[in-house]
Order: sequence, then C-alpha cells, then structure tokens
Amino acid sequence: MKILNKQVAPIAINAALSRDTELPHLRIQPSHGWVSLKLGELWEYRELLYFLTWRDIKVRYKQTVLGATWAIIQPFMTMVVFSLFFGRLAKIPSDGLPYPVWSYAALVPWTFFASGLATSSDSLVGSANLIKKVFFPRLVIPIGTVLSGVVDFALAFVVLLLMMLFFGIIPTINMVFLPLFLLLAFVTALGVGLWLSAMNVQFRDVRYTVPFLTQFWLFITPIAYPSSLIKNDLLRALYGLNPMAGVVEGFRWALLGTETAPGLMALVSAVAAIVLFISGLFYFRRMEKSFADVV
Repeated sequence: MKILNKQVAPIAINAALSRDTELPHLRIQPSHGWVSLKLGELWEYRELLYFLTWRDIKVRYKQTVLGATWAIIQPFMTMVVFSLFFGRLAKIPSDGLPYPVWSYAALVPWTFFASGLATSSDSLVGSANLIKKVFFPRLVIPIGTVLSGVVDFALAFVVLLLMMLFFGIIPTINMVFLPLFLLLAFVTALGVGLWLSAMNVQFRDVRYTVPFLTQFWLFITPIAYPSSLIKNDLLRALYGLNPMAGVVEGFRWALLGTETAPGLMALVSAVAAIVLFISGLFYFRRMEKSFADVV
C-alpha cells in the first residue's frame, strides 16, 4: 500500500502542475511614461464601481441627525442668503424672474459640482487601505465619489420643481436638454477631481486649496448674477471657458425659459470640460503606478 502511494503521488502532483500552467494569469507591473487609459477595465470592474458608489452614499449620511436633508439645506440656505443680499439689497437683475427660484436653479447643479470636486479630490487618500491591499483600476474611486452626488442632486432638484410650482413657473420643452447639462457638470467635476486626487497623493496640502478653489469658482460662475450683464458676444463665448458657466446658464434656459440661451457659451464650456476630463485621465493614469507606494 505504501509503495502504491509513492507511485501515485508524483503523478497527481504533475497533473496538478500541468492544470495550473493552463490557467489564465495576469501580470501586474508598473507602467512607464504616458500610458493607455485602459478604459475597458472600468467595465470589467463595474460591480466594484457600483459598490463603492453605494458605500459613499451610505457613509455620507451615516450617524447624522438630518440625513439626506443636508442635500437640500445647503443649496436652499445659500439661496436665502443670495436672495437677501444680492437680490433685495444689491438689486442684481435676474432675467425678469423671481430671484429665489432663479438663483436656486443655478445652485442645484453647482452644489452637485462642488460636492463632487471636494469628495473626489480626497478620495484616493481616504481609500489608502484599499489601494494598498487590492489591485483594481484606481479610476473607480473618484468616479464613484462623484456619482454618489447624483442622489443629493435629485433631492435638491425636487425642491426646485416645488419652488417653480410655488412661483407659477412651468418648465419649458427645453427641459429635455437637462441630462446633457448634468453630464457636463459631471465631466467637469470628475476632470478636475482626477487632477486634484492624483496630486493630493503626492502633495497633501492640495486638500487645503480645494475650499479656496471652490469659493473662487463660485464667484466667477453666474450664480448670484446673470451672464446677460456681459453684452459682447465674444466675451460671453470666452466666459464659457468656465465650464460651469455653460452648465448654470443651460439649467436656467432649460427650466425657467430665460432669454439668455447658452448657445456658443455652452459649446465652449463643453470643449473646456472635455479637455479637462481627458487631460485629467492621462495624468491620473500616469501617476497611478505610484499610488500604493506613496498614499
């Protein structure tokens, strides 16, 4: 019996080794220089993207008193302050519409953008333990954080519809273009977030610049004031280099029927957002090889 076992054991081991050599394998090695984006990996890890997005949604409101109400309070209270100081005291024009609903229509996409920018810029550092232990395309982390803001946007958008009903404003047929302007806000937030998140791994003081950048960006975007104050068409088009200018004007035009149709401004904003997004993708992928070592 012992002799039989000694003869069978090597055969079994060799058979197991031969089966292992036939299994598919993946070699993980650092890239060099500018590399391909490998966007196909995102589709392969789509379930991970879903779970990371759902995790961010649950963590955001875990152990909070008001829960998802914060998604409404932030833009609503900002609207109240703007209406008081800019609308009533400074008499800023609002394209012939009630200032509260006019400003809130801009704050809804802006809050989505600002929240996505803040969370995505710190997403890699916040997921340091996951990055160090498991291999997966790191792009799913900032994408998931920005996608999680869609829930907040939906809640704030419902309040916007109620405000329009209160002021007797009926949405126009242009409302069908709203998903495109939301997509433009998403691409802008993700493009800048990719740049800042990759830089934040190397330089931890980047996160201190994000609040300043967001505040500065708020005041160069036509939220508290209309872009119609810019009379020159060429200057209006150049103003569209700020992608959120096209988003804000697009939302007002699509929902409230303002006469300042985005037009060329929206086109310039779309081009600027795409440039930010593509350049952010390439920079993120180039720096990705050092994330696990530095983070």
